[in-house]
Amino acid sequence: MDKELVELENEINGLVGKLGLLKKEIHKVVVGQEEVMDQLLIGMLAGGHILIEGLPGLAKTLMIKTLAKALSLDFNRIQFTPDLMPTDILGTEVIEQDEHGHKTFKYIQGPVFTNILLADEINRTPPKTQAALLELMQEYKVTYAGKDYRMDLPFFLLATQNPIEQSGTFPLPEAQQDRFLLYVTIGYPTADEEEEILRLTTGKTSTTISAVLSGEEIIKLQSFTREVFISDDLIKSISQMVRSSRPQDSNNKMVKDYVDFGAGPRAGQAIIMAAKAHAIMDGRLSVVPDDIKAVLFPCLRHRILLNFKAESDRITTDNIIEDLMKGI
Repeated sequence: MDKELVELENEINGLVGKLGLLKKEIHKVVVGQEEVMDQLLIGMLAGGHILIEGLPGLAKTLMIKTLAKALSLDFNRIQFTPDLMPTDILGTEVIEQDEHGHKTFKYIQGPVFTNILLADEINRTPPKTQAALLELMQEYKVTYAGKDYRMDLPFFLLATQNPIEQSGTFPLPEAQQDRFLLYVTIGYPTADEEEEILRLTTGKTSTTISAVLSGEEIIKLQSFTREVFISDDLIKSISQMVRSSRPQDSNNKMVKDYVDFGAGPRAGQAIIMAAKAHAIMDGRLSVVPDDIKAVLFPCLRHRILLNFKAESDRITTDNIIEDLMKGI
């Protein structure tokens, strides 16, 4: 039994070591954005989808495309536009005729059938097309004409969006936002990072990205992530924080003043899975409080709906989460 544990530990350490190599490959192209990159890997280990928000030109798409190149997985990109229809992404049926003249319908799969799907500028398409992704994100399948078509695993939806204040954007429905494990925001690079970006992107040298992780290895890492230990006390603290985000259940003044709707049970599940992924990236097989703190903001910021008073007082969901942390 001890020998089996040693072999398991060696296998986990070997795969975790490959995560470091994965980050090095991405850094060949992407300068800085260390925290964003960590959250992408957390989402991958936890088997969840990620929504990335930032202004145009901050390497959101580049980072996801580079991650896809560093993994031995199929990758598709869909550019979401105002005229995009659900059949453009899910697929459609066409009529086929055999040599005997018999006509049948054949389902032609859309670009969503891949391992890594980049939904670029997802909030530039109307809600009807956005909603076409709901079943896919939750059930990992597409239902068309009464038949189910399963996705090949692993499957990740990585979506980028521009800030809602920009023209030509449609807000994502709350039900769809809740299906994203993490909501990651990207800010401007530092002065040194920006100089390095200018240096790298205006020369003539090209960079080759090597694949360092296979689909089978990612599925193994996801299995190991689920086995990471978390104590009942930490689960209770997470549950208390999630419940405290709801005005009807909370004693927090900021929540009562500024929140319309708090986070649901899926938020607690997201925090636990993301904390487990953070622990395994740190080489540990048990969750500590710092793991939870590291993932709270991306797990909760899209699951708390603020009221008009919060907008007028310039209160953000991050302000609410920060205040909730003090009470736990």
